[in-house]
Amino acid sequence: MKNLFYKIFGTITLMTLLCCVDGREFDEIDGSCTADISANITFAELDALVQDDVIQIQEDLILEGYVISSDRAGNFFGVLYLQDALSNPSKGLQLEMDLRESHLLFPAGSKVMVKLKDLYLGKKGSTLRIGSVFSSFGNLSIGRLPRGKVLDHLFLSCDGGGLVAPLVTTIPEIDSIPTNVLVQLESMEFTEDEFGETYAIAQEETERALMDCKENEIVLLNSGYADFQNETLPEQNGTITAVLARDGDTPQLVIRTLEDVNFTEQRCPEIITEFTSNRIFISELADPDNNSSARFVELYNSDNEPLDLNLWTLRRYTNDNTEVSSTIDLSGLVIGAESTLVISPKAEEFELVYGFAPDLGVSTNSPADSNGDDNLELVDPFGTVVDVYGIIGEDGSGTDHEFEDGRAVRNSDITVGNSVYTFSEWIIFNDSGDAGTIKQPHNAPEDFTPGIRD
Repeated sequence: MKNLFYKIFGTITLMTLLCCVDGREFDEIDGSCTADISANITFAELDALVQDDVIQIQEDLILEGYVISSDRAGNFFGVLYLQDALSNPSKGLQLEMDLRESHLLFPAGSKVMVKLKDLYLGKKGSTLRIGSVFSSFGNLSIGRLPRGKVLDHLFLSCDGGGLVAPLVTTIPEIDSIPTNVLVQLESMEFTEDEFGETYAIAQEETERALMDCKENEIVLLNSGYADFQNETLPEQNGTITAVLARDGDTPQLVIRTLEDVNFTEQRCPEIITEFTSNRIFISELADPDNNSSARFVELYNSDNEPLDLNLWTLRRYTNDNTEVSSTIDLSGLVIGAESTLVISPKAEEFELVYGFAPDLGVSTNSPADSNGDDNLELVDPFGTVVDVYGIIGEDGSGTDHEFEDGRAVRNSDITVGNSVYTFSEWIIFNDSGDAGTIKQPHNAPEDFTPGIRD
């Protein structure tokens, strides 16, 4: 009876304090703690109990954990996040509970004991969850533990607690970090698309994009009911501390208060990923007389430095068309110093014929699949034509840029591209010999040198 009296008295006192305090800026309550409860299950062992369906825990199991979340600013609601150690945690979980202003009893860093008997256990993706249960269309799901039941299961420990050391990580490493633990990421900033926005839209859960200095991105999830909802996002760079949650496989960061965002440094230097150079040009075109599937286009970089071809394109103008017929996006490729880059419309056939794989395999009817009377343009990321083969708007048949059933190869003394087709820069073989070209059909593989600058 005495214990029951103190439990009722404590609950009434807590509710009285919560009702009489205006706003969230008030001190933590000096509540009683317990020293006579010992843990008999670890986070990992609890995780091993998870089944396909939600289960109710029937045994007298007690879990020890450390609080890493806080509802002081209203960004967390109806949930308490726990991890298994103050530093270097290996597991985390979320306790669903209907207890407002829980930070007054269980502030961040508190060591708590959870009596698991009669609670429900489940997992959503990699997120371990405990709480009450509700049914939807016959399926059980984890729900909030009723307020009157919370203090029957959750106890503040007199032993331990302290400052939680966030797990320092990076966006590329985040997939290897356990869910529901406190993390810290450095050299972070909001993307420019977020400039001028607030942390959240009022009364709506809102995602904001963060990125590091290598432009890796991650979501910051904010509540539209948080007391910082209407604060403008900082435009500087810095460190963010947050609980790592996951929506399926997608990582999300959730801050406790604005004190978790320390963005006071200069933003990352702009990463330049688009480069131009006139040292890249078309060096060989092939339309073998004996095998049209062995066609290819060869590019050459005469510079002594490699070049990233991000946003470079190769365009084809079929016959006498003045509009682009097809395009190859060269993004993702790097052409080496004084090296070639070979593109094939039928990569498997190319390898069978020439004995090695092309640098890029593309589709048929692409710029690499010309039958010898089409025109090509090599275009840099800024829309400038760096090199051209043929005359746009002129069908190549019977002209000085026809290479049907043959080969067009750039003279070895050419070291830069040319935005105006110049016949004297080329040696052209075909089946007609018109307009100064050489009437000499070529067969693959013996008459071609893909990957070798002649």
